Amino acid sequence: MDTTTRHSWRQKLALQLDPELNPREGLTPLNALITFVIIVGIITAVLQTEVKIYQGNEHWFRLTELAFGSLFLLEYCARVWTCVENDKVRSRWRYVLSWVAIADLMAVMVAFSVYLGNGGILLRLLLLIRVLQLARLGRFSMAMECIIEAVRSRGYELLVSAIFAGLLLLISSTLLYLVEGPHQPEAFGSILRSAWWAIATLTTVGYGDVYPITALGRFLAGVTAITGVCIIAVPTGILASAFSDAINTAKERHRKLPKILERDKGSANRE
Repeated sequence: MDTTTRHSWRQKLALQLDPELNPREGLTPLNALITFVIIVGIITAVLQTEVKIYQGNEHWFRLTELAFGSLFLLEYCARVWTCVENDKVRSRWRYVLSWVAIADLMAVMVAFSVYLGNGGILLRLLLLIRVLQLARLGRFSMAMECIIEAVRSRGYELLVSAIFAGLLLLISSTLLYLVEGPHQPEAFGSILRSAWWAIATLTTVGYGDVYPITALGRFLAGVTAITGVCIIAVPTGILASAFSDAINTAKERHRKLPKILERDKGSANRE
């Protein structure tokens, strides 16, 4: 294979592997396949924690992990080989020492983590970083920008709602400590112990492991539960409105971008 043919194959492979070289939005077919393999690997890690599934199938789990590791190792070598197709990469050694390449190498190591026991299962969750890395451009990037912009634009309102929620948590914990503490010292013997009940109630979770038994305590619990619905609704409404505004702004910016580029191109041609 001559140099020209080798460079052609390297360029084609680089277009599939490097999101920055992808001219279209979203994942390339190869990166989509890699993302699918990562998700399957995470599902395999979850299934491995179930004793009834894992026992008797240890051999198949190890073979699966070996296959995942081999695929990720092949992908890592391919990325190192094709990295020079990106003009931003000055040399392969700099690429190997970059955080992107280190994350790829970690994925290879994590893929073989089945031999590390339960600790390897925790490490395998790091494969989620690879999904974020592969999808850091395109529509995923646009979605992340909308989320960040929505939270940033409503930072003051979210802070006020958080302060109000904290005050309500402190007040309800204190009241239940005073009312229920003498009757249930294990559950309400301090404000900190009462805070567990208050958190479960204000968030409308209601585990039911701790609950008031006095009439006044139940009345206060009812007021806290009703107030908790409002506490959850306030930031939800704030974020919903902010997300809507951010998405509309992003769509408008995306719609105007081709016109701006065309106008700049026309100005350059006239000059």
